[in-house]
Amino acid sequence: MKAHLLDHYKQDALRLGDIPMPETGDGDVLIEVHAAGLNVLDSKIRSGEFKAILPYKLPIALGHDVAGVVSRVGRNVRDVKPGDAVYSRVPDGRIGTLAEFIAVKAEDVALKPSNLTMIEAASIPLVGLTAWQSLVERAGIRKGQKVLIHAGSGGVGTIAIQLARHLGATVATTASAANKDLVATLGADVVIDYRKEAFEEAVSGYDVVLNSLGAETLEKSLDVLKSGGQLISISGPPDPSFARQQGFHWVLQFAIRLMSSSIRRKARARKVNYSFLFMKADGAQLRQITNLLEAGTIKPVIDRVFPFNAANEALAYIETGRAKGKVVVQLK
Repeated sequence: MKAHLLDHYKQDALRLGDIPMPETGDGDVLIEVHAAGLNVLDSKIRSGEFKAILPYKLPIALGHDVAGVVSRVGRNVRDVKPGDAVYSRVPDGRIGTLAEFIAVKAEDVALKPSNLTMIEAASIPLVGLTAWQSLVERAGIRKGQKVLIHAGSGGVGTIAIQLARHLGATVATTASAANKDLVATLGADVVIDYRKEAFEEAVSGYDVVLNSLGAETLEKSLDVLKSGGQLISISGPPDPSFARQQGFHWVLQFAIRLMSSSIRRKARARKVNYSFLFMKADGAQLRQITNLLEAGTIKPVIDRVFPFNAANEALAYIETGRAKGKVVVQLK
């Protein structure tokens, strides 16, 4: 089958080549890929930025998001059957949705929302689960709380705004003036033009900040939070809790502790909590997100759709940082 392959970290382009069909175990689902959503994570893996915590054996196909049709199921699979339309954020050890087929654990798969196209469905899993695990699982957002979501027009931001609003929070976000109407339509109550305003001066007394940007924004976000607030970062630095959960060697655990020591120390001084979130595949949570999608509570936001043979162009577009919502590669 055809797949877009990463042969070496930091290479300029993926190679379109032939690889064997995926092996499927008793608990696996073989999916014929119709569409694959791309994420900043794919670009970071290609650059080698995450190779210490995601040590893949190259060559490997990239891609974490998939929507497609079940081709075959393992003998222990009960919840889906051949012919079902499904979607998934595949787990880190089994990435490769930029390919004609992919094998996924059944527990990481959900039936495709009935009101979404394959392209729309492929845009959701990673960003939807990131928003869910940040705001529901980690932060426990409640009605009446205040949440600042950075980069509101991005892939995670567009979903997180809608989810936070659904949970009853007052939502602030940072965005350019060109994207003000978009994020307001999604449910942002306060839109801060980061090119003209200092967000840390525009808002204060917030319960939660969801950060996806760099170190400078991360540190300034501490000033937005009230005592007891939570600063959740999906862009790092990783914290000791993450390192322990991943079972890293003690040397890497120590290195990660040092990497995050400054922001954790400053958070403690302000009596707020800092944590790093590296989202995980979870079919059960994805099914809860499906309910919100089918109810129209959350809607996908897609910037561009690229054909399969233009996967490198799709990654290059993501790396410009200008995408509004998600970028999707279409196979069928």
